Amino acid sequence: MNLQTILDTIPTFLWSDGNDITGLAVTAKLFLLSVIPGMALAVVMAVGQVYGPRPLSMLIRSVSYFFRSTPLYLQLMLIYYGLSQFELVQLGWQNDQPFWLLFRDATFCATLALVLNACAYATELLAGMMVTFPRQEWVAGEAFGMSSGQIIRRLVLPATLRRGIPALNNEMVFLLHGTSLASTVTLLDITGVARAFYAATYSPFIPFLLAAALYMVCTFVLIFLFSRAERRWLAFARRA
Repeated sequence: MNLQTILDTIPTFLWSDGNDITGLAVTAKLFLLSVIPGMALAVVMAVGQVYGPRPLSMLIRSVSYFFRSTPLYLQLMLIYYGLSQFELVQLGWQNDQPFWLLFRDATFCATLALVLNACAYATELLAGMMVTFPRQEWVAGEAFGMSSGQIIRRLVLPATLRRGIPALNNEMVFLLHGTSLASTVTLLDITGVARAFYAATYSPFIPFLLAAALYMVCTFVLIFLFSRAERRWLAFARRA
């Protein structure tokens, strides 16, 4: 690849190939679509695992264990390719049912896999912190007349989310890197663009080096944002 070819590829790596969004824009889209529902679902599942009835807790543990003990790549393959083998899904496609048609969309399938995978890891992280919530603070909440739900909402969740910032930082970085697997289901994210240029030019070094540089920049931005969050919401821990 000569210099002009490299310069011509930069827009494709960043936002568009002239026809559709590609590269960094697709990666950012997948990350943002995954992180918000993934973390919200993780909070709900963590509460259910720690404070819910035993059958619910066991169910959540089982689901979490499945997604943590299998590769994200296989989960994506099962969702995007595997579900199409079921007659129920095929009938939904034939009848143009909106819900089942979602599973023909690569972006939806990739996002769903990322949400479930990130949720599983974050659930265990948050649940572990909830288990270690100081009993004295719980008793203090009861002394103020709070119900269990109010204590969880007003005391447990804020404390858990604050103290979980450093660990959640790692989870967000893993989620960002996990988006690279979207290229295996035809999406032209950063890795997908690199693979496409490699296939067209048979020159792997420059495309994948550009992709690595973009992931490094994105990782730096995430770490910077979380470090700012730590300074703001964990300042009391540093003073202690």
